[in-house]
Amino acid sequence: MHVITTAIPDVLILEPKIFGDDRGFFYESYNQHTFQALTGIDAHFVQDNHSKSAKGVLRGLHYQIQQPQGKLVRVVAGEVFDVAVDLRRHSSTFGQSVGVILSGENKRQLWVPPGFGHGFLVMQDNTEFLYKTTDYYAPQHERCIRWDDPVLSIDWQLQSLPNLSAPNLSAKDKLGNNLSDAELFE
Repeated sequence: MHVITTAIPDVLILEPKIFGDDRGFFYESYNQHTFQALTGIDAHFVQDNHSKSAKGVLRGLHYQIQQPQGKLVRVVAGEVFDVAVDLRRHSSTFGQSVGVILSGENKRQLWVPPGFGHGFLVMQDNTEFLYKTTDYYAPQHERCIRWDDPVLSIDWQLQSLPNLSAPNLSAKDKLGNNLSDAELFE
């Protein structure tokens, strides 16, 4: 595995070593020893999640104000533009975001630490998104920040989907708060 740092040092891109031939490919998608040795992060994952979405779906920006989740995310089929936003008030990168393309083709993963909001825009139909979390889902603590918050000014790469007038949002995501009104991490 190769680790790539991002503009926010706590958010990491992970590229696995892929072994392929004319029969297909193999790669180790997660190894706790390797992950810890290369990242210095001692994460204990307790839950795996899997979603399938149509092109144009935008999920996020989600986080849990209590029981915050670190997430190791990846795409096994299709493609997303994945975003992590620092929601830690006392962080030097508070309010900043990192966005990367994750796809079944590039097999990259993104480490989204606890204290960050997370979301993704689906760029291809039938995209399957997997993620490991460091804490359990707790709906009573879940919060959502608007994907289009003007203060965050995230470039969601919507221009890559020319026939999309607006992203497809869940009812919950349509009701997200602006950053200025959101409950945040200290």
